[in-house]
Amino acid sequence: MAITKSAKKAIRVSERKRIKNLLKMKKIKNLLKEVRNLVTQASAKGEEKASASSTSQKKVEEAKKLLPQVYKILDKAAKTGLMKRNTVARKKARITKLITRAAAKRGDERSSSTKKVQ
Repeated sequence: MAITKSAKKAIRVSERKRIKNLLKMKKIKNLLKEVRNLVTQASAKGEEKASASSTSQKKVEEAKKLLPQVYKILDKAAKTGLMKRNTVARKKARITKLITRAAAKRGDERSSSTKKVQ
């Protein structure tokens, strides 16, 4: 247990920082989860029906709109030391890759459906 006044204050400060960091990490995880869910919902709906491709396209577009927000929050986490730089880079790369693949898949489905009609 802390004896000096400064040590007691350091404990209080570190506890406040810990809580703030936990909230920031939770926000990051929730945002990443939201983007992943949008992409997986889009791919699941795309596999179910061809008519649901417009809905799945909207989900992918929604995920794309969240991407700058994801980048901002991850970059800030790296800047403040909440997460390591390479961890942030890895997360950004993986989420971008996921969205890009989903968008490409949507594009392939639409082009193949138009070929069938012709």
